Amino acid sequence: MASTPSPHTTHLHSLISSSTNHNKPSNLSFFHTSSNPSSFKLIHSFSTSFSSTISNVLKTADISLSRDLNGVVSTPKPTILVSEKLGEAGLDLLRSFADVDCSYDLSPQDLCAKISLCDALIVRSGTKVTREVFEAAQGRIKVVGRAGVGIDNVDLQAATEFGCLVVNAPTANTIAAAEHGIALLTSMARNVAQADASMKAGKWLRSKYVGVSVVGKTLAVMGFGKVGSEVARRAKGLGMHVIAHDPYAPADRARAIGVDLVSFEQAIGTADFISLHMPLTPATNKVFNDDTFAKMKKGVRLINVARGGVIDEDALVRALDSGIVAQAALDVFTVEPPPKDSKLVQHENVTVTPHLGASTKEAQEGVAIEIAEAVVGALNGELSATAVNAPMVPPEVLSELAPYVVLAEKLGRLAVQLVTGGSGIQSVKVVYKSARDPDSLDTRLLRAMVTKGIIEPISDTIINLVNADFSAKQKGLRISEERIIVDSSPEYPVESIQVQISNVQSKFASALLENGNISIEGKVKYGIPHLTRVGPFSVDVSLEGNLILCKQVDQPGMIGKVGNILGESNVNVSFMSVGRTVKRKHAIMAIGVDEEPDKDTQKKIGEVSAVEEFVFLKL
Repeated sequence: MASTPSPHTTHLHSLISSSTNHNKPSNLSFFHTSSNPSSFKLIHSFSTSFSSTISNVLKTADISLSRDLNGVVSTPKPTILVSEKLGEAGLDLLRSFADVDCSYDLSPQDLCAKISLCDALIVRSGTKVTREVFEAAQGRIKVVGRAGVGIDNVDLQAATEFGCLVVNAPTANTIAAAEHGIALLTSMARNVAQADASMKAGKWLRSKYVGVSVVGKTLAVMGFGKVGSEVARRAKGLGMHVIAHDPYAPADRARAIGVDLVSFEQAIGTADFISLHMPLTPATNKVFNDDTFAKMKKGVRLINVARGGVIDEDALVRALDSGIVAQAALDVFTVEPPPKDSKLVQHENVTVTPHLGASTKEAQEGVAIEIAEAVVGALNGELSATAVNAPMVPPEVLSELAPYVVLAEKLGRLAVQLVTGGSGIQSVKVVYKSARDPDSLDTRLLRAMVTKGIIEPISDTIINLVNADFSAKQKGLRISEERIIVDSSPEYPVESIQVQISNVQSKFASALLENGNISIEGKVKYGIPHLTRVGPFSVDVSLEGNLILCKQVDQPGMIGKVGNILGESNVNVSFMSVGRTVKRKHAIMAIGVDEEPDKDTQKKIGEVSAVEEFVFLKL
C-alpha cells in the first residue's frame, strides 16, 4: 500500500508542477552558436545547479512515515537542532511543532555528526554552517535559521545547491540597536565612561570632563532604515536637528519624522554628530576614511552601532589625534573582538562597548520568536519574506532566462550608480520588449534581479525572487513593469530590457530622457549582456568588467585621446562604442575597462577639452 505524502511534500510538488507543466521545449539551442563557449558552460552549469536544487527540495521534503497500532498513517515530528542559546519563547514555539535538540558549543565535527538526523538548524553568529555541514546532512536538512540579521556564517551557495532554505530574523533587534545608539551618543557627549573610570581610580576631575550639550546640535543619520529612523525619532526628542542620507529613504517618511534628506557630502560636512546605520557592502567598506574625515566639521563626534568595516580604523585614529573628530563611540569593530593593544580602543577620546546593540532581554526574546516562526513556516512549506536564498523558479524557465537574469541585475547596478542627490530612489520602471504574448513571459525573476541590482550594492539585504517585492516595499521603492510587443523572433524571450528611475538627480546628465528619468537599456547578444542605450544615445558595449561613460563633442580623434590616457595608466580597454543623436553635435562614448582608473587618470579624462561629462561605473 503506497504511503500518503505529507502536506509539506504535497505543497512542494504542487508548487513546482503547477509552474512547470507547460510542455514548453527548453530553449537553450541558441547558446550553442555563441562565439563565447565559456558563457554557455556557465549558463548550463547555473541551470543544472538550480535543477539539482529543485530535485533536492522534492527529495528531502518526504519525511519518513510511520503507522500507529491501529494502522493509521502518522507523520513524525521534524527534528530541529538549536546550536546556540535561544530565548525560551522561541524554544517553546519550536517545541510545540517539532522535537528540539539544544546542543550548544558543538565542534565542527560534532555538528556534522548530528546534522544528518535533523530537518532544521538554528544558529546565531558563532556556528559556521559550511559546505561540509550540508554534505554531512545527506539531503535531510530543509532550513537553516539565523537568529539575527547577518548570514556571513552560512554558506548560501552550498545551501542552495543542497535544496536548503536559509532564513534570518532582521527586525526584532531594531529598537534595541537604536536605544544603544542614543545611549552611546549621550554618554559620549557627557564623558560618562571616562568620568566613571577616573572616579573608580580614586580621582575627582570635574574640570577635565566638561561635556557638550546635544540640544540644538545637528545629527547626521547615515542610513535611514529601520534602526536609523528610530535613532532619528529619539534624537528629535532630545532637541537635536536631524538630517539623514540614504538613497532609498522615501522623502515623505523622513518629513513625517521631521528629518531632512541630504546628500552624503552635505551630511558629513554640516553635522555636529554622525550616527552610522549603513550596512557593510563593497560600496561602504571603509567609506569613512582619510578623505571623508577631511570633509567633516572640526570637532565632529561619531557613533557606530552598525558594522565596524564601514570605518577605516587607522584613519579614525588619525582624525582623533588631529582633532577633526573630537570623540567617537563604537559598538562594532572591523575585527571582533579587537586586539587588546588596539590604538582605537585605548584612545582616551573613544567610548567602546562589546557589540551590545542587540543585547537586551526584550530583543533576544523577539529574535527567538521571529526565527522560530520563520523556521516553522519553512518546514510547513511556506515561503518566508525573510528567506535569503533559493528562488522558486521552474528549471526550464531559469535555463531560458539565465543570460537575461545577468543583464537585469547589471542594468540595475548601473542605474543606481547614476543617481545622486538626497531625494532618494522611490520609483523604478522596467520595460521589456518582446515578441511573445505577455501571458507567456514570466518576468518575476527579471524584476527581482533588477531590484537586486538596485538595492544590494548599498544595502545588507540579500535579494532573490522570494523577498524582492517585500524588500523593495520596505525600502519605499515602487517597481512597475511595462511590456512592449515588438516584431522580432519569439524564439528569444526578451528583445531588450530598459530600466528607468524617476524623480532623481543624475551624476551623468546625458542618461536622462526628455521626461527627466534616468534610462539605460540592454540586450543579450550571443549569450552576453550588452548595454545598448544610455538616455537617448545608442551604444553597444559588453557589460563585463567596469564601464566609463563620456559625453563629448562629436569630433575626430576622441577615441584615441581617451584611449591613450587609459593606456598610459595601464588600464586595459575591453570594449568601446560611440553613439550619437546628430552628426557633429554630441556623442556618448562607452568604454569597457578591466581596472578602475585612479583619480589622476579620471582627472585627465575630465580635462580633455571636448569631454563635457564622464562617469566611472562598477559592474
